[in-house]
Amino acid sequence: MTRRYPLTSYLTGAVAARAGDEMSGPALLLAGFALSGSAAEASSLLAAVTVAAAAGGPVIGALLDSASRPGRLLAAALLLYAAGVTGVLAALGRLPFALTLLIAVVTGLLGPALSGGWTAQLPRVVPGGRLPRANALDAMSFGVASLAGPALAGTVAEIAGASAAVGVSAALIALAMPAAWSLPRRETRAGVGAEGGAARGHDTGGASAGGTAAAGPRASGATARERAARHVAGGVGAVRDVAVGAVRDVAVGAVRDVAGRLTAGIRVVARSPLLGRATLTSVICCVAQGVFTACVPLLGERAFGSAGRGALLFACAALSALVANALFARYADAAAPDGIVRAGALAQGAGFALAALAGGGPTVLVAAAVVVGAGEGPQLTALFAVRHREAPAELRGQVFTTGASLKITGFAAGAALAGPLAARSLTAALTAAAALAVASVLAPARLPSDGAGSGPAGTAPGDPAPHGSASARPPSDGTPKGAPDRAACRQAP
Repeated sequence: MTRRYPLTSYLTGAVAARAGDEMSGPALLLAGFALSGSAAEASSLLAAVTVAAAAGGPVIGALLDSASRPGRLLAAALLLYAAGVTGVLAALGRLPFALTLLIAVVTGLLGPALSGGWTAQLPRVVPGGRLPRANALDAMSFGVASLAGPALAGTVAEIAGASAAVGVSAALIALAMPAAWSLPRRETRAGVGAEGGAARGHDTGGASAGGTAAAGPRASGATARERAARHVAGGVGAVRDVAVGAVRDVAVGAVRDVAGRLTAGIRVVARSPLLGRATLTSVICCVAQGVFTACVPLLGERAFGSAGRGALLFACAALSALVANALFARYADAAAPDGIVRAGALAQGAGFALAALAGGGPTVLVAAAVVVGAGEGPQLTALFAVRHREAPAELRGQVFTTGASLKITGFAAGAALAGPLAARSLTAALTAAAALAVASVLAPARLPSDGAGSGPAGTAPGDPAPHGSASARPPSDGTPKGAPDRAACRQAP
């Protein structure tokens, strides 16, 4: 049944949602500045959405992994995200700015649904033999969105105003809802034995208590009535104690279950050597990309005469990533994704170093952006392949959304820390970005974890390796076992 869902519907919905997401960032930035007149408030809106997205990933992943129809949950997240973006626009200038920021934070919590949450559904859309190519096409949708989103935001804002740009971004996100709603359902095994047993146990207990209580009327005389009253009181007290204990046990169990679900993705990443290395490499690369992003306005002023024109470097990098992914898609079956993740990091480091040595020359800067994109695009595709190969099927959503959250956090941290450094020395900031990207290749094979032994992801040290895990096959196997999911550092410029 899952194979009947067309890949074109998946890709169309993904491009619409991600283009709307990419558009919403600059559109909110422009609208915030236009309606508040404060650059600080406008940037705070974008920061609120970004930081909240980093926190929402594990929650979104846990919900998607437990839903029998994750597509419908995803559609609801898209609707709420579009409504939240519109709500931020409606609140600007009408409500206190602190309340507007709160709306932006709540909206941003749903951001990972458009990235890792969406791509986590890909294994249910395409058969195994088509996953590598579908992986590359899915990663390319991010390149298309990163090109079209900001450009569309600027064009609409120029023609109809910044508020209209926010409205168009929300409409694009909402247009993806039908494709998300009809995504294949999760195959589950329903069982009611435990619930039935519990219900029967409670019924039995109730009958027993009733029997105890009923013993009174059968007795005669005042002494019998007093004895019956004591039995009734004791039965009621016993039932009350049982009920209170059951509620307490359920509440404690629910809290533990929720906590376990929210941290399951992190534990899987920490315990899998190949997944942990790929994740750490990608996160450090995102820190480097954040540093480069903070340098772009200054590079624009130096090379193109305007800080705004520095955005051309983003377009060059996005176009290069798109072309590189198109080429990589033709040979995805032949390349081991683990090596591509590290090679992409080295290519990005070379691009950042070239920008540091550019000396203000626009041609060299454009070439540097092209090199960065050529490394970033295939790295994202390969990262998707590693995640789907290493992540347990029942935790795939959490692995992807947790990875997205970590990358968003890394990107935001890099951009925040690089601001003061770039103001002092642009060359030093770009050199730091290059060093970070190159250093990410040296990421350890296993992340620190809470007592993780040598077992693969999601298993205890002595448990047998599940089929498809890193320990159950040679590490050199580069063929993804599942479909790709993506986690771009940030869906805004």
